[in-house]
Amino acid sequence: MRPEQLNAKALEATGVDRYRLAIAVSSRANELQNGAPTKLNIDLKEYKFADVALMELAEGFVTIKGFEDIE
Repeated sequence: MRPEQLNAKALEATGVDRYRLAIAVSSRANELQNGAPTKLNIDLKEYKFADVALMELAEGFVTIKGFEDIE
């Protein structure tokens, strides 16, 4: 999937704006870099941590906490 399509899918799945999505991707990428297991069936050595985080958010495997009440 192209990066633009993945971004659009992640934005639609999470219901947040692109700035909050960037924060969520960054946070999840840091978790992955520090040893958290991925929720996807892929090898982390083949992808960048940010790409994996974005894919997890787009597929709905990871939720964004704390953004529900912010407007």
